[in-house]
Amino acid sequence: MSCPVDHSQFKKEQPTDAAKCPVDHSPSSQSKDSSASVWSRLFSSGPTPSSSTPETTTSSLSTERDISSIPRAGTSENWVYPSQAQFFSAMERKKHDPQAADMRTIVPIHNAVNERAWGQILEWESLRDANGCTDGPQLVTFKGRAAETDRSPRAKARVMMGYTAPFDRHDWIVDRCGIQMRYVIDFYTGKSTGPNAGPSFYLDVRPALDSWEGARMRMQRFWGGLLGFGPSSQIVSKA
Repeated sequence: MSCPVDHSQFKKEQPTDAAKCPVDHSPSSQSKDSSASVWSRLFSSGPTPSSSTPETTTSSLSTERDISSIPRAGTSENWVYPSQAQFFSAMERKKHDPQAADMRTIVPIHNAVNERAWGQILEWESLRDANGCTDGPQLVTFKGRAAETDRSPRAKARVMMGYTAPFDRHDWIVDRCGIQMRYVIDFYTGKSTGPNAGPSFYLDVRPALDSWEGARMRMQRFWGGLLGFGPSSQIVSKA
């Protein structure tokens, strides 16, 4: 899941380049229906706090950052997610009309979606033969792809069949003991489960078909699915 944070603004706060979340925030990665605007739409229409509820101000937003479970390739560190204050500032700079009170909900969901994406990658990676390799998969780099103009073939097919288009797409490069694999991740907004239910996100994670290994893994998962193994796409929701 992407976060609308331009990490170049936080260089003074980050002693190492590892202090990032695993998404690409360059202008080329933002589509007309960007992930940032999705976050804004999901939460800006929430109920107005009662007069007895203390108003959340930007100065009261947490600056603490959660460390992800995603290993950063070439280091002994994990990727780090943005704080509430950073998330708010990034959305504000991009004029997405964020509400400070929403950050306590948005940031944990953002982090959970990224963790779910990594978890699904690990499920794919569990299909491979370790060949004596003791190091687990590590995230090398990532790239946002404009969802409107650079849809994956599978997303295009789903749109043609009448399904909702993904609001974001990412390519994550994963290192598996010196071999790099590209994963394609399409992000969809899920169906609401009730009037009081939180937002849900549908993730479609799979190896890219630009290598024999990717094709082999996809075929292996396909036949595994016929035998009752789990699908490659899952829902992330927040009540």
